[in-house]
Parts: sequence; structure tokens; C-alpha cells
Amino acid sequence: MAMKQMEMLCWNVNGIRAVQKKGFLAWLRQTSPDVLCLQEIKAQAEQVAPDIQQPSGYRGYWNFPKRKGYSGVAILAREEPIEVNTGLGIERFEVEGRVILARFPQFTLFNVYFPNGKMNQERLNYKMDFYDAFLDFVNPMKLRGEKLVICGDFNTAHNEIDLARPKENETTSGFLPVERTWMDKFVAHGFVDTFRHFNKDGNHYTWWSLRTRARERNIGWRLDYFFVSDNLIDSVTAASILPDVMGSDHCPVGIKLSI
Repeated sequence: MAMKQMEMLCWNVNGIRAVQKKGFLAWLRQTSPDVLCLQEIKAQAEQVAPDIQQPSGYRGYWNFPKRKGYSGVAILAREEPIEVNTGLGIERFEVEGRVILARFPQFTLFNVYFPNGKMNQERLNYKMDFYDAFLDFVNPMKLRGEKLVICGDFNTAHNEIDLARPKENETTSGFLPVERTWMDKFVAHGFVDTFRHFNKDGNHYTWWSLRTRARERNIGWRLDYFFVSDNLIDSVTAASILPDVMGSDHCPVGIKLSI
């Protein structure tokens, strides 16, 4: 049986209506990935145009947040998944619309917008609780031998190489020891950071502050990832960051899977 390359992209759009005005559909047509995962859509169903919800050539699956103008995730897929589910089954996380998973014949895809812990201690606690709940959810699937692809905005730079100014940010949420330790634990459970699997160099970031022309100077953070379970890593043929794609304070990241 011939193998085919499946291209998957993941992008925190910082508002689907904002990127729509900046040529999102033209970019999607031109780039034409097999799967596109979106985070931080910041919209309700009635606020998203039909041609965005179900773009030509794609099936769209959305997890809209209950709170307006905040969070939310979506998967756009050329091939119809076997099933699609939302959430981790925990109400305090469900209301924010942070998880959507799609089962394909060869793997299960998780698209996740992990919480940001910068606002206050309460939100940091919420983020850490979400991290633990997510690992508790996916680990049994991995132990059963399922092949998993997990992408999204993790809201943490894992190691010093993953942000431009590590020393200045040691007390900032997104690079706190407790957050980085969870990333270590996630990797220890057999999940592989696909970009680092192929690229060990610095100066590769996926988010830049909008305030200080940080993107022009590449003063950034790598917050967006594709992880795969270690039983799938041999099928990953490439991993990329696309810093030239504008429209959000994040840029897309991608992988190619041989299936």
C-alpha cells in the first residue's frame, strides 16, 4: 500500500474574525493543508461566517467557548474523521472551549488551547490543574497503544532555547519552573516534541509580543507545538515553524506525517 504525506498545521489565530479580515481564506486555499487546527478563535457560532466554519474542501469542527470573545478551538480537515469529541469531561474546563479531538484511522488528533497563567495565581492554578487533567486524559490512551498527535498553544516555553530572554522571564508565567517541570513530565510519559526532534537550534519562536515590535527583532517565545506519542514519531517526516505567516501574534507550526 502506498504511503501518503499528510500535512497538518496548527495556528493560534488570536481571533478568527480578525484573521478573516486579513485574508485567512486565501491563505488556507494557497497553503492547502490536510488538517488545520485553530486556537483562540474568540467567537460564538453565530459570529463566524459559514465559509469560515466550513471552508470549501474542508469539514469544520468547532468547540465554541461559553464566554464571549475568549478562547475556543477548531479543526478543519479534508478527510472526515471517524469521530469528533470536545473537552476532557470536566465542567470547569469545558466552559472555556479548549479541547477538540478527532479520530482518524491512523491516529487520534488533539487540538488544545492550554490556559495562560499570567493574569494571577488563580489562573496559574487553573492552568496547572488543566495540565494535569490533560495528561490524565491522554496517558491511558497512549498506554493502550493508541497513536496520538497533540498540537496547540501550550502557553509555556519548555527550555531556555525556546525563548529569546530566558533569564529575564524566570518569574513570568510561561517560563516558570512549575510549568517547565510539567512539560518535562509530559515528555517523560512518551510524548515527542516534533520540532525539537528535527531542529536543535535556537531563535525559532512562535509568539511575539505585539507591544514592542518584538517580531521584527525576533524577541519571541516558542509556545506552539506538535507533540506525537513515541509510537508515531517514525512516521513524522518533517516539522516546521512558519514565522512569515502574519495575521496573529502567533505564527503557524506544522508537521508532515507519512501514513
